Amino acid sequence: MTQSDKNTPNPNKERASAPEAGASVTIEASFAIPLFLFAALCLIYLIEIQSIRISIRNAAQSAAKSAAEETAIVPVLNSIKLKSDIVKNIGEDRLSRSVIEEGSSGINCWQSYISPITGEMNIKIEYRVKLPLPAMGSPALTLKEEFRLSAWTGYEDGGMGAGDGDVVYITENGVVYHEDIQCPYLQLSIRFVPYTGVSGLRNEDGGKYYKCEKCVYSSQMAGVYITQYGNKYHNSLNCSGLKRTIRTVPRSEAGGRGGCSKCTE
Repeated sequence: MTQSDKNTPNPNKERASAPEAGASVTIEASFAIPLFLFAALCLIYLIEIQSIRISIRNAAQSAAKSAAEETAIVPVLNSIKLKSDIVKNIGEDRLSRSVIEEGSSGINCWQSYISPITGEMNIKIEYRVKLPLPAMGSPALTLKEEFRLSAWTGYEDGGMGAGDGDVVYITENGVVYHEDIQCPYLQLSIRFVPYTGVSGLRNEDGGKYYKCEKCVYSSQMAGVYITQYGNKYHNSLNCSGLKRTIRTVPRSEAGGRGGCSKCTE
């Protein structure tokens, strides 16, 4: 074999290696393209989740301001109307096309309430967003938006002799006396909640809510009124079970009443 024969390329060898190179590129592309598309999908979902969170928070703040004005007349936070105003501010069509599970129906506001002590509105919104993971059964992530807003309470700071040791506060049917007029057992925190979910709610002491014998006559109700420490749900704000007739008396005239576990040292 001559030197020129050694330097001449072998066409058969080149043709044999070409299919191998092409197969390698195909395998790499079959992995890279799906990964790229999945990463792009995740980025789009993250942007949409952030967008809907901002929309819900802004809508909730606007709805809460309207609710604060209404509590100046009736000191009750209507969680059903709060949700309705949020949906209205965002747009039901926008929510139905969003990543929120069940669209506008997936927004939950029932944990929002007015604090009887500070007079603040505690707004809590909960919803679930769908994640792009069909291989895992399309899981959902629970998100919450929480903030506080001042509301009218009807009292000024230092008013009505709060904490005065010479007098105590009693109610008509109460079995204890109170040293603080702002005690949560005296200043009821009334919430309006959907009737369908009241069986799963618990008061601050962990107790269930039962129907009030004075104002609940049927189960055909859109919503009911509950209190933070009460054990009854009510159909009417005018029910005597939601009223407190508070009397200021000297401590010596409290009779056989014991001290309240919340406000009496």
